[in-house]
Amino acid sequence: MLQRLQQKWGLDSTGQTAVVFLVFSLAGMSILPARRWVFHLLQFNDQTPFWLKFVAWLCVVFPTYQVSLLVYGTLLGQFRFFWEKEKKMGRFLLRGLGIRREAAVPAQDGN
Repeated sequence: MLQRLQQKWGLDSTGQTAVVFLVFSLAGMSILPARRWVFHLLQFNDQTPFWLKFVAWLCVVFPTYQVSLLVYGTLLGQFRFFWEKEKKMGRFLLRGLGIRREAAVPAQDGN
């Protein structure tokens, strides 16, 4: 299974795969305090509706996780891997929202 992930992700070694797993772990652990801090700042409590917490989570925690991946990836020498994943995720989200990336517009003549 590890070799399949390594091949799918285009990683060169088991060590590189371990670093990628470490980055995912660190980013995941880093957003937990961010979530608590933001929910405290927004004064969310047990009476706060779930849908409101969920929207706040999407708006704050999801981007924080993505940035954390890039930061830890950079610190551990895997920026390129995570930058490619972020670009792929961005295209997926835009496509899901119905936003298409426009083709380059050809230059027009002065005529």
